[in-house]
Amino acid sequence: MNRGRFITLEGGEGTGKSTLLEALRERLQMVGRTVMVTREPGGTELAETIRNLVLHPPEGQVWSSMAEALLMNAARTDHLEKKIRPALAAGSWVLCDRFADSTRVYQSVQNGVGVEVLKMLESSVLGETRPDLTLVLDAPVEKAALRRAERGGHADTFELRDKAFHEDVRQAFIDVARSEPERCVLLDASREADEVAQNAWHEVESRLFELRQSLSS
Repeated sequence: MNRGRFITLEGGEGTGKSTLLEALRERLQMVGRTVMVTREPGGTELAETIRNLVLHPPEGQVWSSMAEALLMNAARTDHLEKKIRPALAAGSWVLCDRFADSTRVYQSVQNGVGVEVLKMLESSVLGETRPDLTLVLDAPVEKAALRRAERGGHADTFELRDKAFHEDVRQAFIDVARSEPERCVLLDASREADEVAQNAWHEVESRLFELRQSLSS
């Protein structure tokens, strides 16, 4: 069976990743693809435990950027081994809300871990399992903050950080997208959800469906 395709969604808090993920799942299933939807940090029982530790540390406790990076990569290792790689090998398309780019961004900004160190960890953990396509959702920090407020719920440790942090995160994601155009697409997430979904689907069709056809011919 042909290997499935691996699509990751990246971007700052409140950029609409969850909404787009659901829209892409529906479109892929409509065209007959088997789809597995997952998230990071998380996706397996052990990784979800780490997710809770990172996003909601005990009151008064704060992880360092290096500790966060190590925890994220520990969760990712379990996620890859138990869920992502088996699904891809079985021919499923995998849609993942956040992946390695989020670690590269969130744990490097504001004097965090050096990017080269994060890339070294990423290389060891990912091996050859790399996203076929990464959709990077970009929106002004103020607009994203309004969306988070409307969404409600219990804010995590990253959502609670100040505007300067979120501005740095936004720029870092833009830099990642522009540095790897063969893998990444930067989407204007300030537009209506339907338009964002249509633009994303165009990229999926043009990049991944044409790729599958060329590989099978």
